[in-house]
Amino acid sequence: MNFKVVEKFISINGEGPLCGQLAVFIRFAGCNLDCSYCDTTWANEKNVSYEWMASKDIYEYIKSTKVRNITLTGGEPLLQNGIIELLELLSKDKKIHVEIETNGSVLINKFLTIENPPSFTMDYKLPSSNMEDKMELENFKYLTEKDTVKFVSGSIEDLKKAKYIIDKYNLIDKTSVYISPVFGKINMNDIVEFMKENNMNKVNLQIQLHKVIWEPSKRGV
Repeated sequence: MNFKVVEKFISINGEGPLCGQLAVFIRFAGCNLDCSYCDTTWANEKNVSYEWMASKDIYEYIKSTKVRNITLTGGEPLLQNGIIELLELLSKDKKIHVEIETNGSVLINKFLTIENPPSFTMDYKLPSSNMEDKMELENFKYLTEKDTVKFVSGSIEDLKKAKYIIDKYNLIDKTSVYISPVFGKINMNDIVEFMKENNMNKVNLQIQLHKVIWEPSKRGV
């Protein structure tokens, strides 16, 4: 299969359990959502520039970097036609760690049949995203300790909904849970106070590290 790849680069993971570690990023074109705070809308435009890359080409590029953490992102990687073929190829290499950043609207169960499935960093879109009604809640059944749920929060209302979802689906005992601020929309000290007031043990506050190191809109980082 061939894929529309809009970016491929080496940087550090800016979020999640591997934050600060080197990673190879493969960014695919196209998304089925239109979040209010999306910082990669350019990758979803119909006329975006891309290169066609076959599964073997992506794997060869990854191996050439000698970096072991791989992040497949977008857009929405799980909507790419033939993505299972790529995942099966990558899964054969036990020396690399593959993470997929997915927006929460695509069921992940069919990707768990792979012998060595990737880890999922899955968003739950909160009210301020305007995309909450697109969430596939069934996904919470399939998450494990190697996966991550991320709540991008832009308001106290968002934080309240995040807590409700975390509690309802008992997420802290199933997987890693992170809260991120919408860049420029909420004070991080307000998130900390909310976490304190609600005794949110085992929930991680994270910032997008790449937006601290580089100019927030910079690509390829």
